[in-house]
Amino acid sequence: MAGHSKFKNIMHRKGAQDKKRSALFSKLAREITVAAKMGLPDPDANARLRAAVNAAKAQSMPKDNIQRAIDKASGGEGDNYEEIRYEGYGPGGVSLIVEALTDNRNRTATNVRTAFSKNGGNLGTSGSVSHGFDRLGLISYPAGAGDADTVFEAALDAGADDVESSEDGHDIWTSVDGLHEVAKALEAKLGEAEGVKLAWRPTLKSEVADEATAQTLFKLIDTLDDDDDVQTVWGNYEIPDAVMEKLG
Repeated sequence: MAGHSKFKNIMHRKGAQDKKRSALFSKLAREITVAAKMGLPDPDANARLRAAVNAAKAQSMPKDNIQRAIDKASGGEGDNYEEIRYEGYGPGGVSLIVEALTDNRNRTATNVRTAFSKNGGNLGTSGSVSHGFDRLGLISYPAGAGDADTVFEAALDAGADDVESSEDGHDIWTSVDGLHEVAKALEAKLGEAEGVKLAWRPTLKSEVADEATAQTLFKLIDTLDDDDDVQTVWGNYEIPDAVMEKLG
């Protein structure tokens, strides 16, 4: 297992979505419904649904909302959503992967393409950037879960592959197959995770040291994130602390 890194690999800024509670709840509910439709409507028997419910709880989504989303799937209600992945390049040549759940492929493709083109990016073809990422499991804990050494030891005992700790929290990386077993083992030691999901981790990071480029990059990510169909945006960028401080 590798050591600690201050760089956060969750590729959209934490807190950006917190200002948009209703939009966030809508996205969380969509994932819960899709997960429940794809398997059993029981979080204990459906790993993806359990991860979706945990993510919703971490964002303080009311229990009634969570149950309503599960019931929609059980009753055969709600739209049929399709999972789509878009890949492209943002300002400064950074690689971006956009994961969406949509009931209208044409609408989503148009919105994503427009977001890229209007914010200094280019939408690529399938596979154009994903070869520079590893598909892994990601378990996130807040900083209050413990210090770096405590979390590292717990993750090591649970069978995780890597840990990255910073003042923002802890990211614990696993294989795709081992995600839920590791998450279960960690829950016994550290409590419920803030997030349990499949993720894209860059094999090489691209530094964006120019303030204007970083600002445009974040504008692109925020525009994508504001789209109801977009669930997550991942990237390989690394912004130096000095630049982040200027951006505020």
